[in-house]
Amino acid sequence: MTGTPLHADQVEAYLSRLWQAPVAVTGLARIPGGASRETWRFDAEVAGEVRPLILRRDPGGSLIDTESETEFRAYQSAWGVLPVPRAIALERDGAELERPFIVMERIDGGEVASPFAAGAYGDHGEALGEAFFTALGRLAAHDARGTPLAAHLPMPAADEAWRGQLDYWEGVIDEDEIEPLPVVRAAIRRLRRTPPPPAQRVGIVHGDYRTGNVMHDGRGGMLAMLDWEMAHLGDPLEDLGWALDPIWNHHAAGTVAGMTTRERAIGWWEAASGLVADPVALRWWSLFNAVKGRAIWTSSFREFVDGGRIDPVLGLSGWYVARRQDAIIARALESWA
Repeated sequence: MTGTPLHADQVEAYLSRLWQAPVAVTGLARIPGGASRETWRFDAEVAGEVRPLILRRDPGGSLIDTESETEFRAYQSAWGVLPVPRAIALERDGAELERPFIVMERIDGGEVASPFAAGAYGDHGEALGEAFFTALGRLAAHDARGTPLAAHLPMPAADEAWRGQLDYWEGVIDEDEIEPLPVVRAAIRRLRRTPPPPAQRVGIVHGDYRTGNVMHDGRGGMLAMLDWEMAHLGDPLEDLGWALDPIWNHHAAGTVAGMTTRERAIGWWEAASGLVADPVALRWWSLFNAVKGRAIWTSSFREFVDGGRIDPVLGLSGWYVARRQDAIIARALESWA
């Protein structure tokens, strides 16, 4: 973990000013993990009411170049469409907390599966899969025009949604690769030679819609979709391709996301979104997402090697997870030939 510690009196000072009433903060604790934000949990008592909250603060350095306002506007835009915490406050300049941050409500009583856990959902995977992919379909169906996120970010043309994303993630690889990545480079060349069909709809893309970001109740119920820091406007098939990537299957052969079959997942998404998971377009977005994943693992390993971050998960990302992603890319290229 990097960055200066956060103290309860700082949070109390900020919230007291925001709410124009004295606030007492208890139980302030850092939640481990998170590549692009420090995440803190605490309770805030104001006017006799205790409010469970989460604070996400920009760190001194980040694996992923994002901004707090994008995440905040994404939470605002997704509220009421699928289960998310309610966004409460955005501070662009840091105020009493020194660096930009957002505050949102905390959802308690759930769990998030480790990406390395086998059989993460037990007998409840199918029920959670229906909730998970149906919620993603609702997001794809949601009209992004007029949302806070659309007011904050540019809306790409339907036939250009792919280009900006591929340019961005290729740039990450260019900047952070430590050794040559021939399989990834071959995939990028393939993606550029054969662009996908235009997006059926340009909408809100979560950007990291996967099992490790869904809070569930352990009984097949979806409580919240978290971590919207990579949100943008684009082709909804991008999110579907990311959720279907084999890297997230929790070693449950024959499933996607360790929850259900690929066919059922796509069926739920299509029913909720009103869109069609065109095989040609989905093939492109699936390969793109494998490249995107490899870019993230490459940045993780760069931080582990020379960025001063000693979290062993970062090292594991650059070794085991990266090799799994390379194999996924190679298989995708083979099937494309």
